[in-house]
Amino acid sequence: MATRAPDNLAAIPPHPPVRSGPGTHRRHLVHRMDVKASPYAYVAPFFLLFCAFGLFPLAYTAWVSLHDWTLLSDVHKFVGLDNFTALLGDDYFWNATFNTLSIGVLSTVPQLLLAIWLAHLLNRPLRAQTLFRVTLLLPNVTSVVAVVVIFSQLFGRDYGLINWVLSWFGAGSVDWNAGTATSHTAISIMIMWRWTGYNTLIFLAAMQAVPRELYEAATIDGASGFTQLRKITVPMIRPTIVFVVITSTIGAMQVLAEPLLFGTYSVTGGPDRQYQTLSLFIYENFTKLDFGYASAVSWMMFIFIVVIAGVNYLLTRRTRGSLT
Repeated sequence: MATRAPDNLAAIPPHPPVRSGPGTHRRHLVHRMDVKASPYAYVAPFFLLFCAFGLFPLAYTAWVSLHDWTLLSDVHKFVGLDNFTALLGDDYFWNATFNTLSIGVLSTVPQLLLAIWLAHLLNRPLRAQTLFRVTLLLPNVTSVVAVVVIFSQLFGRDYGLINWVLSWFGAGSVDWNAGTATSHTAISIMIMWRWTGYNTLIFLAAMQAVPRELYEAATIDGASGFTQLRKITVPMIRPTIVFVVITSTIGAMQVLAEPLLFGTYSVTGGPDRQYQTLSLFIYENFTKLDFGYASAVSWMMFIFIVVIAGVNYLLTRRTRGSLT
């Protein structure tokens, strides 16, 4: 049976037709331009600042490194790659490179392992979790000058707390500033103390996104906490590990304040340059007003950072199969 239409249907006015004109076309054009151009406008301030304070100094440093550039002369002679050639034959440069790599390995590897373990512990239900997390961040917000001054006193040869504790075991008095291994160890401990808590919070934030069902299933299967860390946590936060490894590598290659303020407070890194890093070597050449040579060292350090960060990235990516 057919339904009867309402009597007042004819009284409903028809929908007015959509009219297109120059104004409508203009509005559509502005809308399309806004959708396409807005993202670029939002990120433009970052790129402007990057070009002004990142890209331009990098390019200008490369230009200066090709000149005999010193403030003692108004003439800056173009020498090409002579600065880099002299740099490759400079024993002080290779000594600074070795010290940088040694301090970087001694500080970065234990730091990241400890940060992952602490994050794994804090990822469990604990009392006063917020207090522990805030406490981990306190070393990072502490002034680096205060940190180095305090640790320099702790590692003092005659009245340092570390030597006092070692004397209980008959180790005797250790001159932490004099030796290469001892000075590298002391500086690495300073760096670890400052940055372990910071990296712990980064790993903890990544662990919070791991599904809890995986841990519950592993617990039912009888997996221990270390097994869960190795088989579940580490593979799941692998992108974060890659990020932290790269940023820690960059920071380790650029370490400056700790060796500068440690011990003798000298740009040479001790009387025998036993803990002079690449950043200190650059700073030393800047104090000599030899900007061309210092710029060449800066670019060599930049190349080292890119190569080492790339190698760390590849090694971290290849460990995926062994960790799963």
